[in-house]
Amino acid sequence: MSKQLKADLMLLLVTLSWGVSYYLVDLSLEDMGSFTLNANRFLIAFAVAGILAFTKLKNVSKATLKYSVLLSAILVVVYIGATFGIQYTTLSNTGFLCGLTVIFTPILSSIVYRKIPDKKVILAVFMTLIGIGLLTLTESFTINYANLKGDLLSIMCAFMYAIDLLVTEKVVAHEEVNPFQLGVFQLGFTGLFNLILAFMFETPHLPTEPKIWAPVLFLAVFCTGVAFIVQAIAQQYTNASHVGIIFSLETLFAGIVAFFVAGEILTAKSYVGAVLMITSIFIMEINFGELLSSRNKNKIKQE
Repeated sequence: MSKQLKADLMLLLVTLSWGVSYYLVDLSLEDMGSFTLNANRFLIAFAVAGILAFTKLKNVSKATLKYSVLLSAILVVVYIGATFGIQYTTLSNTGFLCGLTVIFTPILSSIVYRKIPDKKVILAVFMTLIGIGLLTLTESFTINYANLKGDLLSIMCAFMYAIDLLVTEKVVAHEEVNPFQLGVFQLGFTGLFNLILAFMFETPHLPTEPKIWAPVLFLAVFCTGVAFIVQAIAQQYTNASHVGIIFSLETLFAGIVAFFVAGEILTAKSYVGAVLMITSIFIMEINFGELLSSRNKNKIKQE
């Protein structure tokens, strides 16, 4: 088995855990508030990452810490959207709408770098807009006010995570910033910020029942702490296009979990919308020019 295949399989497991995370968040919110859950999740993740990678966290620069704080502030908003979104809409909607990061990122990148989006970006955005409409509107194509708040929060999560990716891209370009340390310390600061918010708006506490400890620990250890380290290691052996396609499967896994575990059944209209959104994500991530070029080369060799 090649190193790239191993890396892709590791990332696939990470993506599967993220797909499951929406259901686990929903379970955890039965026992604690959103800020408390995120504080537990990120602080435990920081502890796990710190223990597993202690030697790599020594001699951290001021720049790394400074940008970790900045990115953590953005992540707090990201997880406000994701966690509160789950409370006010369906798990399926949250999973699909949070996956819009793949669409928002190239759009924002085009604006920041003042580049006209290519045709596949425009096509993907058009398909996504139709998909969102089919997924979130009622059967009579009017606004579903029952889920509107949660849907908007989930879209905000995707939008803010796209900003996080673009800011991270800029930050890691600085020579004095260590990308690995940046990722670990932003876990700690994100947890700290959420803990402060929990003291302000909730009564922070650890899980009170064993059945809640299990999903919280899974979220912290696998969906956050280990996932970060696995991603950092795996991306040394695979390429960006592979990573993008694999991560886009998060929305599909989230929908499958919502159907088989949470018992959520979408309408036919919503399923069409979900398929359109997943298809648009793949259109965004697949390099068709590279595929055609590779196919032509193989055809010439065979001849």
